[in-house]
Formats: sequence, structure tokens, C-alpha cells
Amino acid sequence: MATATRIDPLSYLTDQLNELKMKGTHFKLRVLDDEQAPVCTFDGKRVINLASNNYLGLTTHPKLREAALEATRKYGVGAGAVRTIAGTMKIHMELEEKIARFKNVEACVVFQSGFAANAGTVSAVLGKEDFIISDQLNHASIIDGARLSRAKILVFEHKNVADAEAKLASVKDQPGKKLLISDGVFSMDGDIGPLAGLCDLAEKYGAIMMVDDAHASGVLGRNGRGTVDHFKVHGRVDIQVGTLSKAIGALGGYVCGSYDLIDFLYHRARPFLFSTSHPPSVAATCIAAFEVLEQEPERIEKLWENTRFWKKEHGLLGFDIGGKTTPASETPITPIIIGDGKLTMEFSRELFKEGVLG
Repeated sequence: MATATRIDPLSYLTDQLNELKMKGTHFKLRVLDDEQAPVCTFDGKRVINLASNNYLGLTTHPKLREAALEATRKYGVGAGAVRTIAGTMKIHMELEEKIARFKNVEACVVFQSGFAANAGTVSAVLGKEDFIISDQLNHASIIDGARLSRAKILVFEHKNVADAEAKLASVKDQPGKKLLISDGVFSMDGDIGPLAGLCDLAEKYGAIMMVDDAHASGVLGRNGRGTVDHFKVHGRVDIQVGTLSKAIGALGGYVCGSYDLIDFLYHRARPFLFSTSHPPSVAATCIAAFEVLEQEPERIEKLWENTRFWKKEHGLLGFDIGGKTTPASETPITPIIIGDGKLTMEFSRELFKEGVLG
């Protein structure tokens, strides 16, 4: 019996890819041939690397390398199970305890990525009867977590504390929990969230206060403790999210807070429950990274020295580095605003030809 020719049910993806190509925003992955470093080799070409989030250069730090090798020799290459069955090793607990002490909180849980930490936490602590009051430019992982929670989402204007209060006030008499959430540092423009003002609102309206400190960890606060330390709002933020894959130089994300919060996430955060735990080498690397933050504060000082130089010189050259049509950067994240997606891609390709990855 003849079989009818099957029509590709995914053919619409080709159309969408062609649309990206027509707009000039389609890209191909650039492949790193050696280690992540200030000068490295992408696609066989030596370039100055201005595109990574390896803020402190820890991806190649000797102490982190040795920690990874030692843990691999001692524990093997994998954990072999999810955390809740047989995949929690002593070194995983040591990492969580290390982070909790560093952040001056009761407890911590480590997730497989920063995205999983945000999405898994928001979707676990809230339900369809609850409310999320979220900054307009919050990270995609917060947005997706909010959608997964099925809570009602109210978006306030970027960093506008008055608008955030208006949104909170509009639902204060309605049943259900209220979560007020903001990035600590916004990843596209590099501006800092108004955490102190938002803490005031959370306390005034009885809301849960949550901050995503992915781009503040290792950058702001004493020894890189983040925006809670930067603004001195210790004890006023209920849920602190951070990453282990940017300034820390490895892989993963974490959530810090009370014992009960972390115990609840152990039981209800789906990315934690249904993902194999980190290889022991990653956990050991992260422990070593936090030790470096405490022992080598000059790395953060150098980061800020470079940042001030970079912003000053690009401003003198006439580049738009934020503050005109977009929020002004207050951190090492320094965008070059082109204003058009296609032109931005062309600019990036021309930079690469000149030996700069950006």
C-alpha cells in the first residue's frame, strides 16, 4: 500500500527563520576554541572578548581549576540522581551552607541554573489566587515563572516606585498573596533596581519581597554580596536569587532566605525536584569561588576601575552607552546603543572582523 507523502508539521519554523534572516537578526553561534579569557579564539580568530559575563575572570582561576579536579578525583564526574532521591552529596550541602553564610541568611538551595531558580521559585510559592507585581524589564525567567504560577500579573513601569505602589494598592484588599519582584541589576542596560524603596512598599502592603541578583552577585556590595548588601536592606528581602554562572564563573543558580522557604522549595520547586544535581566538580568550584570573593577583593576593585575607564572613554568617543534613549548603566554592564536590530547585528559582525567580540 502506497504511503502518502508526509507534510512536515514543523515547516512553519522555516518560515519564521526566513523572516529573521530578512530582518537581519538571524545569527549563528560563535564557537570558542580555547578558554574563556579577555583575549581568546572564536571561530579560529583571535579576538578581544567584550561579550562574556565572566566579570571577575574566575572561569580560569587556579583555585577553581584545582577544586574541580580534586572533586572529580574524589567523587567522580556526576551525582547520579536528583537531589531528593540519591543525588545530594555532602559537597552540595557544603555549597549551600557556604552561600547562606556569605549572604547572611538562614539557608540556601542551589538550582541547576539561574533561570531554573527564578522560574522554579516564583511558580512554587504562588498560585492562581495570588498576585505578582513585577518590574517592566525583569528577566525572562521571572516572566516565565510568573506565567507558570498562574498568578495574576501586574507590571509596573521600570524602576517606578510610585507605579509599583499604585499596583499594590489596587489589589491590597483582594485575597491572595502579593509578591513584589525586581532585578537587582537589569541585564540589558546595567541599571540598578530601587531595592530600598521597593522594600518599603513590601512592608507597607504586607507583600513578599524578592530580588534577582544574578548580575549583582560578585559585583555589588561587600565582597560582591549583591544589592541587599549594597543598599543595606538585610532582613528586608524575603527571597534572594543569585547565579553561579556569571561572576562566580561556574554554573547554576541559588535561592537564599529563611529555613522554611528553602525547605518548601526542596519539596515544591519543580526544577529542583526533577533535575539531576550538579556534578561534584561544579559544587567544589563554586565553593572555591566564594572563598576567592572573600580573599581577593581586589578583583572587584579592578572590575570597577575597568568599568569607569570604559564608560568614560566611550562617552568621549560619542557612543550612546545608555542614559539617552535607554536607562543609564550604573554597573559594569555597558551597552552600545545602536537603535536598530539589523544595524546592531551588522555592527557586531564588523567588530568581529576587526578582532573584537561584542
